Amino acid sequence: MAVAKVIELSTSSTSGIEDAVKTGLAKCAESVKNIQGAWVNEIKVTTDDAGNIQEWRVNLKVSFVVK
Repeated sequence: MAVAKVIELSTSSTSGIEDAVKTGLAKCAESVKNIQGAWVNEIKVTTDDAGNIQEWRVNLKVSFVVK
């Protein structure tokens, strides 16, 4: 029987959502093994005074199998 665990991460990127997710998962994979998938459950941006996007921020729920 397999047991899965879910952890929540916050990550950011100045390039976009996809880069934020990839960067967060890569950093997570340095210490968490057997990652099975991730859910993006929140997206946020920071802007300058003119409304231009400065940074993309995402919250991820990452699932992995505990062996």
